[in-house]
Parts: sequence; structure tokens; C-alpha cells
Amino acid sequence: MNHDIDVKKTRINCFRQSKVPGEFMLQLRVPGSLIDAKHLALVQELCQTYGNGTFHIGMRQTLNVPGIKYENIPAVNAKIKEYIQDVNVEMCDCDMEADDQGYPTIGARNVMACIGNSHCIKANANTHELAKKIEKLVFPSHYHIKVAVAGCPNDCAKGNFNDFGVMGVFKMVYDQNRCIGCGACVKACEHHATAVLSLNANGKIDKDTCCCVGCGECVIACPTGGWTRGNTHLYRVTLGGRTGKQFPRMGKLFLNWVTEDVVLGMFANWQKFSAWVMDYKPEYLHGGHLIDRAGYMKFKEMILDGVELNPEAKVADELYWTEAEQRANIHVKPISQHHKAGPQ
Repeated sequence: MNHDIDVKKTRINCFRQSKVPGEFMLQLRVPGSLIDAKHLALVQELCQTYGNGTFHIGMRQTLNVPGIKYENIPAVNAKIKEYIQDVNVEMCDCDMEADDQGYPTIGARNVMACIGNSHCIKANANTHELAKKIEKLVFPSHYHIKVAVAGCPNDCAKGNFNDFGVMGVFKMVYDQNRCIGCGACVKACEHHATAVLSLNANGKIDKDTCCCVGCGECVIACPTGGWTRGNTHLYRVTLGGRTGKQFPRMGKLFLNWVTEDVVLGMFANWQKFSAWVMDYKPEYLHGGHLIDRAGYMKFKEMILDGVELNPEAKVADELYWTEAEQRANIHVKPISQHHKAGPQ
């Protein structure tokens, strides 16, 4: 390996080291997983001119160009200036300037999203628009965070295995005058969701509201419009999920039935929370580990600071991990004493 190559610097610049000495893979960010198809021409040009002719769809919905020689990185950075300007600055209004130096950081990872209600009949949210709003709050930053936005609790975006998983939900509205007692919604809820619906003796629907996940399967199944989505777009947020070789874990329910304003208010506090936990010295450490380091109660206090909760909102009193999941904290340094007194 050429020891003159600063691999850490290239990684910050969104280039990933290859097993082939002197070769790297560019990761083009796709905030919210939706871009104008015109950009695919640039990707093809990069792959054929500077890469090895192949193309990789990144596991976080990035557009990846393998096989770039180290000496060609400056030329590639200059080439992607327009893409960064268009996608990260103009579409997401991120607080950055596009120049010939490429991406300023890889810290906030590509915010993932499913196709959402721009296409999917099951989706309760415009995932692309929400993802772009989140991007504006967390990128660019040297503090790492993984976020996925799903249109419904099916969670095709795998939010449960991200630091934050955001899923679109609704409070469903039942009009018994339109209900014909066919039981289609009951069957749909049993098959696809949490089986909280039942047909009563009067041929109408009873609902156990405690366990409804707000997915909308009843709305899709109803042939008469007896079930409709409510007027307010709501979300559920899972917390602390992660993959990895050591102690992977599924996220826990943190917020439920919250509005977009609450979601965005939470993400607006993320960089402040990260900086405090890490003593304002960024490391390549993802959000779930920072939450573990601070503890859930301190995290909740800081991440919801100044956030006005809507009347329907529910917040987890406490989060508990299994013993195996919690053991991951052994490898995470405790926060310093001056942190325990709270932010200055």
C-alpha cells in the first residue's frame, strides 16, 4: 500500500478504500433516494472514464463508482461539483457550498427512504420530502448518524436497524354509516397488521386502540370508504438500531403519533447532542453508540429540548436493551465528569 495516501482524508471526502492498493470507490449521496434521472449520465461517465466500468448501488442507496485511482480523485471531485450543487444544495438546501473539492464530510450518512406515497398504495408519508428536510438539519456534519424514512410501519427502508427510523402513520377514522359489515378490514388487519379489529353483533367494527400501529391496511381493504386516513400526518420513531459484527440490535420505539414538526425539531438538536457527548471532538462513532454513552434519559432530555409535542404524541418513559445488546456499551468510553453536570 502506498503510505503517502491519507485513507482517512479520502473517506471523509466520500471515497472508500478498495482491497486493490491505490483504488477507491466514490459514494454519491442520494438524499431520500430520489434524484432527477439526468444524473445517471454523469454516473455512467464516471464509471467508464475514471472507474473500472462497473457500477454499484450502495447499501444506503448511494450511487457508487468502484475502481477510481487515487491520482484521479481530484478530477472526479471537480466533475461531481454540479451534482453536489444540484442534489445536496439546491434540492435539500443544505448549508454548504459546492466546489471542486468534493464532499466536505461523510459524517451524516445518506438519509434512506422507501418510494413513499408518491407511488406506494400502502405509504402514509412523502418520504422523499421528509428525508430532504432531515438532510438539511444533519448534513454536512462530522458527527455520524444513520437515518431511514419509511412510508408506513412495513418499514421497507429498514429504519429499525438505523440510529433513527422514521415511519409514516395515521390515526384512522371509522365511519360506521359507510360500513357494510363485510369484514374485509378485519381480515386485512389480521393478515398484515396487529389484529386489533373485530366484527361485532351489529355487523359493525370494534377496535382495540391500544395496539393499532396506524398502518392503513384497513383503509386499503375497505370497499366503501368506511375507513379513511385522518387529517394529520403522523410518525413513529424508533431508536438505537444497528447492524454490525458485535451486538447488532433492533431499534426500540421512542416516539409515536408525532407530527413532522416534532420529528424535525428532534433532528435539529442532533448535532448539539452529538457535540456534547463527544466533548466537541468528532470521532467515527455512529449515533446509537452516542445514545448509549449518554444514557437514554439524558439523550431524551437533550434531543427533545425546545420541541413542542403535539397532543397525540407518546414518548417512551425508558428504553431497555437485552443483556447481549447492552454488552456493546463495554467498549464505549463513559462520558466525562464535566458532562454529567449538563451542557454549559
